[in-house]
Amino acid sequence: MIPVNPDRFLADLHQLRSFGAAGVGKGVIRPAYSAPDIAARQWLAGQYGAAGLEVAVDPCGSVFGMAPGRSLLVGSHSDSQPEGGWLDGALGVICGLELARAGAEAGVPISAVSFQDEEGRFGVTTGSRVWAGHSTLEDADALVDSAGVSFAEARAAMAGMVTGPVDPARFTGFLECHIEQGPWLHEAGEAVGVVSDIVGIRDMRMTFEGEQNHAGTTPMHRRKDALQAMLRFQSLIAERFRNVVTPQTVWTTGHVEVHPGSHSIVPGRCSFSMQWRDGDADRLGRMEEIIRDAAAEVAAQMGMTLTTSAMLGLEPVPMDPALRGALEGAAEAQLPGRWRRMQSGALHDATSLAKLMPVAMLFVPSINGISHAFAEDTDEADLVAGLKVLAEAVERLAG
Repeated sequence: MIPVNPDRFLADLHQLRSFGAAGVGKGVIRPAYSAPDIAARQWLAGQYGAAGLEVAVDPCGSVFGMAPGRSLLVGSHSDSQPEGGWLDGALGVICGLELARAGAEAGVPISAVSFQDEEGRFGVTTGSRVWAGHSTLEDADALVDSAGVSFAEARAAMAGMVTGPVDPARFTGFLECHIEQGPWLHEAGEAVGVVSDIVGIRDMRMTFEGEQNHAGTTPMHRRKDALQAMLRFQSLIAERFRNVVTPQTVWTTGHVEVHPGSHSIVPGRCSFSMQWRDGDADRLGRMEEIIRDAAAEVAAQMGMTLTTSAMLGLEPVPMDPALRGALEGAAEAQLPGRWRRMQSGALHDATSLAKLMPVAMLFVPSINGISHAFAEDTDEADLVAGLKVLAEAVERLAG
């Protein structure tokens, strides 16, 4: 098997955590283009170079360590949530580094990458989406973060590292190792999960507009309370989804804005976002029908005006059968009876890259299912188990 070094791998993971280490436990604050993020990418570029890889940094700031000729690409992202954990993305990046380094020692060419802004300071998996051609760099440059900083302004901080575009044709496929970010592997005592597919997402914003009025003098039966319309809508879709969804289907309401937001005023307007995720595109479409029909029905019943934004979304992404099969074979060989096939309910850079090349993913457990928090953690034995499964899968593919 490719001679990975678990001690070196774990030491590098802890070293990466030192860039932006914060909070209790193993917390990290390393948002895209922040000083800790750039310092981490400079360190990573140095590690790629020391391993004999060709270092390249694309215009978005994604950092590549490339083996000679065509090769498999292994990696993830090293930016974090505003308050994140030490493994989200970082695990896949250091798996890529260790496999590329060990592969060079064994004569197996493996390339590595850390994509930029996966966590969405400016958009969804921004760096990998631009690299894969889902979005142009010009379009990405117009994106702004919550503080009003543009993507163009932020990436300018890495201009000195940029070497130029990286040709995707150099790579035969992409493997990404990631923490599960859910409870199933941890609760079952299983060591790894081989991803079957990454869910699709639909996202839209909706507004009920009724009639603003005095809360003390407007009888209940005469009110056009926009918040009550939203609550009735939520109850209705939960009821109608029952015969459509599966246990893996999820939907979420967020960004609820009630206008004018006083307990002395009947709300005249309520705006909110709706997001739903599933691995089946037809089911996502059926859920959209239910959402639109239920909202229109509530608006008509309560005398409301309903407006909706444009629909945003990403299609479900099945994993490549050959890459997935190599992971499954390696998991059974390394961890017989301690692995499962599972869906990814979260987006990853592999979602973007599926347009360009075969992709597959491997999960390791998240203790208590916690992620996107300082408390995020995984037992180091499980981290090493994931690395070894990945190494055997890469060797099977190389053979």
